[in-house]
Amino acid sequence: MPDRYPRDMLGHGPTPPDAHWPGGARIALSLVLNYEEGGENNILHGDPASEAFLSEITGAQPWPGQRHWNMESIYEYGSRAGFWRLHRMLRDLPVTVYGVATALARSPLQLEAMQGAGWEIASHGLKWVEHKDMPEAEERAAIRAALDLHTDLTGTPPRGWYTGRCSQNTVRLAAEEGELAYISDSYADDLPYYVRIGDRPQMILPYTLDANDMRFAIQAGHADGASWEQYLRDSFDCLYAEGGRMMSVGLHCRLAGRPGRAQALKRFLDHVRSHEGVWVATREQIAAHWAKVHPPVVQSARGARDLVRDAVPALSDRDVSSGDMVHEMDRDAFVARFGGIFEHSPWVAEHTWEAELGPAHHHPAGLSAAMSRAFRAGSEDARLAVLTAHPDLAGKLAAAGRLTNESTAEQASAGLDHLTDNERETFQRLNADYVARFGFPFIIAVKDHDKAGILDAFHRRIANDREVEFAEACRQVERIARLRLEALQW
Repeated sequence: MPDRYPRDMLGHGPTPPDAHWPGGARIALSLVLNYEEGGENNILHGDPASEAFLSEITGAQPWPGQRHWNMESIYEYGSRAGFWRLHRMLRDLPVTVYGVATALARSPLQLEAMQGAGWEIASHGLKWVEHKDMPEAEERAAIRAALDLHTDLTGTPPRGWYTGRCSQNTVRLAAEEGELAYISDSYADDLPYYVRIGDRPQMILPYTLDANDMRFAIQAGHADGASWEQYLRDSFDCLYAEGGRMMSVGLHCRLAGRPGRAQALKRFLDHVRSHEGVWVATREQIAAHWAKVHPPVVQSARGARDLVRDAVPALSDRDVSSGDMVHEMDRDAFVARFGGIFEHSPWVAEHTWEAELGPAHHHPAGLSAAMSRAFRAGSEDARLAVLTAHPDLAGKLAAAGRLTNESTAEQASAGLDHLTDNERETFQRLNADYVARFGFPFIIAVKDHDKAGILDAFHRRIANDREVEFAEACRQVERIARLRLEALQW
């Protein structure tokens, strides 16, 4: 099997599925409170250095083997003051907490307040540390420990997971270790989607790094609350106008919990409340709704267990039914299915299979682009052979019933299977003149034209020079291939 491109660059495509949010809402709003205070890097927690991420300290660096008093106090503000300010503001709203398990363990009163407000508590890992360099076995053990500690602390296993500082393996390991309704380690969409992990689909509920108060703690961020408020309002207004979208807002106790930022958040929530048709929901509620309205399309489990290689775009602007995706097919299966797309020229399918394919090619537009690329890369003689493999329009092969099934259906769609004697004589004369001039038959995507339009193109194109007409004939071959791919069952 050639190398395959693992990333899904298509997703839901140009026409996302209808979210059918409850009550006909135009937008689902997810408010997320990250609770990390007490779970950050600290030598008290057994870490090699102090924390350096998402604080008020510009350019902070880890202090190996030392406690960082200023950094610790910033995090402590989040648990001591910021949390309670946000709790007072949000306690009557559905909120999802991304709770670092060790942070929750060190904050029993805050945990009690979260549960008292009826908030969903999803897992944010065992500690608020980087996972990218963890060996797989170590990361798996950390995820398992996080799930177990979360269950001990809250009384129930988490239904959602978000790591944030994740590795290439994190999503797969979390899905394997937990019975999770959703995982949010993705920023790839405005709607949920599925990936396949092993032999089952896993819902991905995308999160946000832009509508997120973390941008107060990085250089490419907000200077004041007004800037952040305006960005949140603009994001909300855009998604509300589009309809059927989801918006996530990311909050941190030590960041949004500061007075000036909390006021900006309050004004944004007032803006939200001024609109009808807003479903404010926990992430678990959104995941449950999506699974009901858009259940996953189960795909084959063949191939590597690597998460991204097995990514499955379950929905796009065309339904994708069960079965092997094009980038998973072996050579024989691929050529058997697509070898006739370019008339009697399986080499195009063979070269396509040998090139880079990925999940986005499991779609008429995607595979058409890949096959056209392979066709264009062929020599002029190879492309000429494809042209000469096409039959004459309404020619002798059609009269003798010797066209391929595809060509027969295509010519019939334009009425070329029912010609008068005069029409047939006109086509045969034009065919002969065209072939004598260019050395290949006249080719046109007949599904795009009626009989009169085809005759008009015949008369117009026969006046071209050979180079121009060769290029036009090749374009028509590619268009015919696209139409044939669209006619297949996907």
